[in-house]
Amino acid sequence: MTAVTASRALAPIGSAGKLFAFALDVARGLFRRPFQTREFFQQAWFIASVTIVPTALVAIPFGAVIALQVGGLIAQFGAQSFTGSASVLAVVREAGPIATSLLIAGAGGSAIAADLGARKIREELDAMMVLGIDPIQRLVVPRVLACMLVAVFLNGLVSVVGVAGGYVFNVILQHGTPGAYLSSFTALAQLPDLWQGMVKALVFGLIAAIVASYMGMNAGGGPKGVGDAVNISVVVTFMLLFVVNFVMSALYIQLVPPKTG
Repeated sequence: MTAVTASRALAPIGSAGKLFAFALDVARGLFRRPFQTREFFQQAWFIASVTIVPTALVAIPFGAVIALQVGGLIAQFGAQSFTGSASVLAVVREAGPIATSLLIAGAGGSAIAADLGARKIREELDAMMVLGIDPIQRLVVPRVLACMLVAVFLNGLVSVVGVAGGYVFNVILQHGTPGAYLSSFTALAQLPDLWQGMVKALVFGLIAAIVASYMGMNAGGGPKGVGDAVNISVVVTFMLLFVVNFVMSALYIQLVPPKTG
């Protein structure tokens, strides 16, 4: 019983190690040729098509809630002129990458896990290896790169729509001054804030694609196993994204001095 308990306790560590080894295999596959250009564009188009509309719709309430909360808080201190700058910081540095990552993991990642899981239970992956074709290079690498590319573009979409939504709600509901909202963009925000959001989106897309691909390629037990792999991939991706987001934000705050105005 003790051995069984110890085995169960160490199982998550083994799974984490296998996931890390899988990520290293994907990294090596990035430099192998030939590159699957057609598969890359097909996956990028598919991921963008299933995420762009939900991302735009989610970005509007994200920006509105941030503008309302930040505007109400700043108004208590008589600093309404900084509402636009604070909203931009919140959207570009935190809300944009997080909203993008959640939709990439929930829509794109689940589709990747389901596709690769279905190929696994149909033994297509085994057949590819018998023919001397590396499934990681052929299937996983294009999906990982597609997720990273789409995540960066969706992050830009979320940032633009979120800031615009915050502007509308701040001016209409909080009776803010349009000129003050727009002119305060550069009061606290700086260019490294934009780069941080883009790097976050790139990393989040990488994590979502690798986790989804790993779970899909290790699915088993028929259709139920594929469904379990999809659910587990989404949950694990969400947990990793929030942890990585905290680490990246903490490092950014320590390394990049804030703008004082």
